[in-house]
Amino acid sequence: MDFSGIILGAQAAFSAYNLLYCLIGVFLGTAIGVLPGLGPVATISMLLPITFGLPPETALIMLAGIFYGAQYGGSTTAILVNLPGESSSVVTALDGYQMARQGKAGQALATAAIGSFIAGTIATLLVGFVAPVLSIFALKFGPAEYFSLMVLGLIAAIVLAHGSVLHAVGMMFLGLLLGLVGTDVSSGVQRFNGGVPELIDGISFVIVAMGVFGIGEIIANLSSDNEDRTELAPITRLMPTRAELWKMLPPVLRGTALGSLLGILPGGGATLASFASYAMEKKVSSNPEEFGHGALAGLAGPESANNAAAQTSFIPMLTLGIPSNPVMALMIGAMIMQGIQPGPSVISEQPMLFWAIVISMWIGNLMLLVLNLPLVGIWVKMISVRYSLLFPAILVFCVVGVFSINKSLFDIYLMVAFGVAGYIFRRLSCEPAPLLLGFILGPMMEEYLRRAMLLSKGDATVFLTHPISATMLVIAFSLLLTVAAPSIRRKREEAFSEE
Repeated sequence: MDFSGIILGAQAAFSAYNLLYCLIGVFLGTAIGVLPGLGPVATISMLLPITFGLPPETALIMLAGIFYGAQYGGSTTAILVNLPGESSSVVTALDGYQMARQGKAGQALATAAIGSFIAGTIATLLVGFVAPVLSIFALKFGPAEYFSLMVLGLIAAIVLAHGSVLHAVGMMFLGLLLGLVGTDVSSGVQRFNGGVPELIDGISFVIVAMGVFGIGEIIANLSSDNEDRTELAPITRLMPTRAELWKMLPPVLRGTALGSLLGILPGGGATLASFASYAMEKKVSSNPEEFGHGALAGLAGPESANNAAAQTSFIPMLTLGIPSNPVMALMIGAMIMQGIQPGPSVISEQPMLFWAIVISMWIGNLMLLVLNLPLVGIWVKMISVRYSLLFPAILVFCVVGVFSINKSLFDIYLMVAFGVAGYIFRRLSCEPAPLLLGFILGPMMEEYLRRAMLLSKGDATVFLTHPISATMLVIAFSLLLTVAAPSIRRKREEAFSEE
């Protein structure tokens, strides 16, 4: 354990400057979690340009706060008005809103907040203890192992993506192709830029992210905007009784364990964790008929699972440079823009940065616990803001953010084009997350493939003769065969249709 790194990280995390940005991050995260139609991916995409002028640890602390803060915010409106702000809060609404209708809105909110805090604390400890060990193991990876690891990550993302596997494969390949646009680093040859000078350096990650997720979300929400609001459930007693606290503890711990595991897996994440936790709690419950009618376990388990998954998804990003979900892909983009090479060397070469992020996660969770319950009234009032009044501000923010990078109108036009493409993807039920993961991992995969082939003198069997590389390729192939099985495919489609 690097105690000097922990001390440096704690000093950075507890500095007034970083505490302020941590507070800004969790506050913004809660706000966008409350508002349906916005999400951490779109918000972080829009905020990436303003992180240029911030120190690396400050920028990553704020962006991380937005991500796990959104998990808190989404539960508030799911419980009070049956309107999930986040996809991972859909399960929360099943029993949380029923509790609110029974006059237990306060207890439901407190259960969600306490479960989230416990899960966030345990998951943060996991990040702090597991990530350094995993980074030491990852230092033994060569080019062949890294290439196979990225293949495994993309395959897992495809298998766990919503909707059709074929659509997910297509989106992933499109992302890989977009990542190849620009100048070949090795040969200096321009490729796939269509003779457009502005694309010589490739397509900016910020443009793709803000277009597909920012502008695309705006168009999608305007085309299906529903201004109807559900009547707010009354809030009476806020804190659960001692009996309710003891009753919620086992689901919280089970949800934390399950969410921590699924958060690490590529393609997992908060949404999958919350649905899996709900299914598990219903199976282990002695009264499964209560679920959907205000079961405390049906609220405590999923809320703990989605927050634990949000925290542990940082482990593969910080140790291996592999994003487990679109938000982690954005975080990797932020690190690259700050001049930091994602991977196992981050912990050994920049321990202050790593530990500052880890410690700030616990600080942020404490801030969310203190802030969320007193500010419930403010969050609920935000729902009354018509999206038709909200979207112009979002659009202006996107345009200003993209223009500030290169001062280029072409970048704005390209962002709008990606926005239209993002809307079309949604209409065709093509989840854009695999595209973003492919776009981030594509150039890295190409570089590791070239290095592996150079070291092996063109022998492609190097990926199978190295045990770690071969194991990961076998797992990836097994995942593809599993999801292709008719029974597995039917169950997968049923699970996502329930979402």
